[in-house]
Amino acid sequence: MFPEYDVIVVGAGHAGSEAAAAAANLGSKVLLVTMNMQTIGQMSCNPAMGGIAKGQIVREIDALGGYSGIVTDQSMIQFRMLNRSKGPAMWSPRTQNDRMLFAAKWREQLEQTPNVDFYQDMVRSIIVKDNKACGVVTGLGHHIPSKSVIVTSGTFLNGIIHIGEKNFGGGRIGEKGATGITEQLVELGFEADRLKTGTPPRIDGRSLDYSKMEEQKGDEEITGFSYLDVPKPKAQDQISCWITYTSTETHELLKTGFDRSPMFAGRIEGVGPRYCPSIEDKINRFADRDRHQIFVEPEGWNTVEIYVNGFSTSLPDDVQYKALTSIPGFENARMFRPGYAIEYDYFPPTQLTHALETKLISNLFFAGQINGTTGYEEAACQGIMAGINAHQKAKNLDPFILKRSEAYIGVLVDDLISKGTEEPYRMFTSRAEFRTLLRQDNADLRLTELSHNIGLASEERMEKVRNKKEGVEQITAILKEFSVEPSEAEAYLQSKNSSPLLQKQRALQVLLRPNIDLVAMCKYIPRLGAALSSFNRDTLEQAEIQIKYETYIEKEKELVQKMSQLENLIIPDTFDYDKVAALSNEALQKFKKIKPRTLGQASRISGVNPSDVQILMIYMGR
Repeated sequence: MFPEYDVIVVGAGHAGSEAAAAAANLGSKVLLVTMNMQTIGQMSCNPAMGGIAKGQIVREIDALGGYSGIVTDQSMIQFRMLNRSKGPAMWSPRTQNDRMLFAAKWREQLEQTPNVDFYQDMVRSIIVKDNKACGVVTGLGHHIPSKSVIVTSGTFLNGIIHIGEKNFGGGRIGEKGATGITEQLVELGFEADRLKTGTPPRIDGRSLDYSKMEEQKGDEEITGFSYLDVPKPKAQDQISCWITYTSTETHELLKTGFDRSPMFAGRIEGVGPRYCPSIEDKINRFADRDRHQIFVEPEGWNTVEIYVNGFSTSLPDDVQYKALTSIPGFENARMFRPGYAIEYDYFPPTQLTHALETKLISNLFFAGQINGTTGYEEAACQGIMAGINAHQKAKNLDPFILKRSEAYIGVLVDDLISKGTEEPYRMFTSRAEFRTLLRQDNADLRLTELSHNIGLASEERMEKVRNKKEGVEQITAILKEFSVEPSEAEAYLQSKNSSPLLQKQRALQVLLRPNIDLVAMCKYIPRLGAALSSFNRDTLEQAEIQIKYETYIEKEKELVQKMSQLENLIIPDTFDYDKVAALSNEALQKFKKIKPRTLGQASRISGVNPSDVQILMIYMGR
């Protein structure tokens, strides 16, 4: 019934979908196995993509040739570029999305991808022979052979849903959990643990009074995520989000359910996401705060369903409802479904290589929440990397690994492999030491050529990158030569409270002034606008950033060069740490468990001191 596949992907969430697409587009024959064909690419929690650091990840996925950016742009109902008031390294795109359209577009993309087959069933175990994954066994008893397997199980492995004192099995509300894989892998020697995440209630938008809330509109200029030309909504057609606040009354009402809370009663064993706490956790931990922000987010173009961002909870549903109706604008709210918490199995990611392949079983890859991460974006980027590397392994090719200095994806994977995680891992800009280089605007310049070299990023993408690079060089050359008359710049400089020109000056020198914007300069100075009229906004912005931040970018590149000395010192797989007598006990244990690839990775393992790294370096030098 089934041929042998190059890659079998278990699960069709954000990680699984990207994994299947990447492997198939590289030329592997792929089978995507999902428990429900109707929930491919489902947004289980908030109907949004991107945000701080996460937006950079989506652009990196797109630059590599993944689908998340395309699907996001096709289904957005609102776009905002966050942190515009800060430097470009902090700019982060974010979209509000149509939940149903997002999933529909994901399925459409996958169905239009040659080499992807689909099968609806639960995978209950991995076929393992001679410590190699070579297929899966499904709930219906089918043995499906493959050269490699990627597990992207999300929250489904032995998932338990909690609402107050009620709990029941499930991977998502209304969907059953998955069993068998955890038990098999633990028997094979893997370490497993539990994590928790949660989601807020969904509300009927027709029952809300928006006059009591603050409106949050989208940007007038919609950049989007994909570097390809994907159709986007017009700025005036975007749907607004809204902001309101809890009150001391809300908090007191929530407290009435604390004695029935699964979190406080100890019924939930898994650790929850520290950076996205439930509302009961917030009022417990931040008792001095008399209110918390609530984001009222529409779920799509053609639905009245509202996502209550900031009100994630597992309290009893009657308590949830009473507390909600005390929030301004929610007095007459009708609930579609209550919030809930979900516990699930994950495998501490120190058991993986940088290719996301397990160390115990070759040809077996993990991606997404099974590795202890949280968020669609974190899952999707692991998916594309696992998909690439499962293909590479199936075809006996070298693994594809991104460095910390090359991508936020590289930071995320290295963090997981080197440090592990005991709570749901979320990406932040602060986790990246080279964030001036890892901006959302230059992900294509950083990554598309690397991906094109292995056959994933298309020639169309590569051609766009070449044109962008050439355009930036041409714009810089024009600005160096173009002279601005004092009278031409007077009105613009005055509008920016910038001192007037006393004599003719090169346009590049004017641009280097604080608060001066190249696109605006072109509007105020028609001669300059005409000289740069053939370049699009994206290329103009890239040239401006490179010119203004040249010193900072060069300093960071020098730092990367220094750091790369440690990254280039490879530690052999057969290295015997027991022979290095001077290592601390903790370093010895961590090195033997994690088996770092390089001295650079060894230096980032928690509990390892600089002296341990120096001892290792000296010993290796001998």
